[in-house]
Amino acid sequence: MLYPFIFKPIFKEIIWGGTDILPYKGLPSGSAKIGESWELSHVDQNFSVVANGDLAGKTIDDLINEYGSQLLGAKVQQQSGDTFPLLIKFIDARDNLSIQVHPGDELAGRRHHSLGKTEMWYVVNATPDAVLYSGFSRQIDAGEYVRLVESNRIMDVLCRYGVKPGDVFFLPAGRVHAIGTGCFIAEIQQTSNITYRIYDYNRKDANGNERELHTLSARDAIDYTLSPDYRTPYTPCENEAVELVHCKYFTTNLLKINKTKSRNYSSLDSFVIYICTKGEAMIRDNKNNALPVRQGQTVLIPADTKIVILETGQDCEFLETYIV
Repeated sequence: MLYPFIFKPIFKEIIWGGTDILPYKGLPSGSAKIGESWELSHVDQNFSVVANGDLAGKTIDDLINEYGSQLLGAKVQQQSGDTFPLLIKFIDARDNLSIQVHPGDELAGRRHHSLGKTEMWYVVNATPDAVLYSGFSRQIDAGEYVRLVESNRIMDVLCRYGVKPGDVFFLPAGRVHAIGTGCFIAEIQQTSNITYRIYDYNRKDANGNERELHTLSARDAIDYTLSPDYRTPYTPCENEAVELVHCKYFTTNLLKINKTKSRNYSSLDSFVIYICTKGEAMIRDNKNNALPVRQGQTVLIPADTKIVILETGQDCEFLETYIV
């Protein structure tokens, strides 16, 4: 019988990473620059491993092969085959990340035999001067984009946002973006690792080399459509599910709760992911499973689960994600 799963985090030591991920997850802190914690991954060479229960030690790949639609949902399995369709991360940026863009499904499939990458950011914590970049501040075309990159002026046309905890940004494939210094983020994205780097602040590595840019590859992947505001607005509401993002790849709701909350998934043909961004709770389901969960943990609820009860007596916050 399937039950709520927690996986061993996959830590990524990166030059721009900070030191906040480990203590946020309740783990002993160290000096390593942990830029990312991959909470749930089916990316090649980075398969998540179950950390709890009778199936501990199994990979997400093993679970899909053995349980298929019980885990994923019949509709989701039909759409995504034997691939878990989402990648869940925490990101801690102690320095600016490169300006980048991700291709959509069609272009990524043609070039890389991969899915594209649509994603979203939820700002968990932020320093007072933390910023993000998303979208263009004025209309440009592919030709001007190349000229701006070649003259080191691409930053002049990017929208720059000061951010605070709770801010949300939806990033469809094709949108130019970057995480800035001081941002601690929960990221939900398609299972894809295809990134085109546009600008990297002319930084050099220990050998004096600049990182490779993908100017022309990115040119054809960018969506040049202008938007008046690239932030995702929403109104928080205690003890209710508030929709943040709804797209064909995932739906994400915010659950800010301080009492027991029941969620009914009997009409949903999908797994559910809970990312605990604050507090502690007990997760119970209709199969008599119980799992304590705390800030910094991510839980995968199998698709054959019909009812989930979140028990807490304190301020607790979850991102709830599934596929409709």
